[in-house]
Amino acid sequence: MTAPRNVAAPVTGAVGRFFAGVGLLLRGLGLYVRSPGLMLLGVVPALISGALFVTAFATLAYFVEDLAAWVTPFADDWPTSTRSLTRVIAALAFLGLGGLLAVVSFTAVTLVLGDPFYEKLSERVEERLGGTPGAVEVPFWASLRRSVADSLRLVGRTVLFGIPLFAAGFIPVLGQTVVPVVGALVGGWLLAVELTGAPFSRRGLRLADRRSILRADRPATLGFGAAVFVCFLIPLGAVLVMPAAVAGATLLARRSLGQTVTED
Repeated sequence: MTAPRNVAAPVTGAVGRFFAGVGLLLRGLGLYVRSPGLMLLGVVPALISGALFVTAFATLAYFVEDLAAWVTPFADDWPTSTRSLTRVIAALAFLGLGGLLAVVSFTAVTLVLGDPFYEKLSERVEERLGGTPGAVEVPFWASLRRSVADSLRLVGRTVLFGIPLFAAGFIPVLGQTVVPVVGALVGGWLLAVELTGAPFSRRGLRLADRRSILRADRPATLGFGAAVFVCFLIPLGAVLVMPAAVAGATLLARRSLGQTVTED
């Protein structure tokens, strides 16, 4: 099945569409909290992967000073204040790269671990909105293979984007102001592409189709993804928000395909 063509983006300003994307996460949260039983079940895979990634990030934070010294041997003979500043910037760059990788990788691992639940959650959201036009049957193992393959590709892309962002993090001031914003937008885009996997796959659409369709309303996609990214940076935010992000991503997919996103 090929991707629908000429999917028109809403006729509003880019800023308005960006905040409409942010609103999709809030609406996803509203849809999700109406089912307390599903809420508890949805938190389980997020708790498991969350524990793994918190441990990994804490390990990075513990060794970050050593890593900063390792990548800045040229500063060994510099005056103490200059050397310290350089290594603080290097440490922040490491933590920024680690945060970007952790957020996207957390989402990838959690979607794989909780594939059956999140697939069902996405289906229920669509049922509330009138069903899935053009739905195709996706067997469990095929869905799991798709999820793993897409996740590996997206984590690879995160690394490719993360390396130049890591290098830019060494630039004084710019690296601590502009670069984190760019990182949140890049991470947000990758999260949006990753989280919308289930609703697009349900329509027989592949990763390339997904990217193409989401680009048609890039501001809304970035707004949704950046909101998820920021929530995932908050302690326990990733665990609590993950199921709502899946519900919101289903709304984003429907919006991008020109389908209804409001209940009758």
